[in-house]
Amino acid sequence: MTYFAVVFAFGMAFGVMRNTLLVPRLGVTASVILELPAMLLLSWLACGAILRSATHSGRIRDRVIMGAVALAFLWLSEALLAIALGAGAAGFFASFATPAGALGALAQIAFAAFPLLRRWTG
Repeated sequence: MTYFAVVFAFGMAFGVMRNTLLVPRLGVTASVILELPAMLLLSWLACGAILRSATHSGRIRDRVIMGAVALAFLWLSEALLAIALGAGAAGFFASFATPAGALGALAQIAFAAFPLLRRWTG
């Protein structure tokens, strides 16, 4: 849950900056392409810090669960945010069919895989 919360907080902040500063100048897809490396780096670093904590067992099973739960909460939170902002659930799912949405989904899947990948790369 901590992994999701940390990355979601950064994602919200980056999303606001992306939509207000970059999208009007560069468009949605280019803005997402610029944002993704920073979000992935922050996700990787947050994942490592959480995995090094004394409260985490380090077992592969727990790492898989950590990534899956974080992804489920991320997608649930994004769907609820889309509904709250008027796009609806259909709008949330339709966004994955856009280039920016597909790139975002791939990055989110990487985010979910990081706990397992950090197992071997420290």
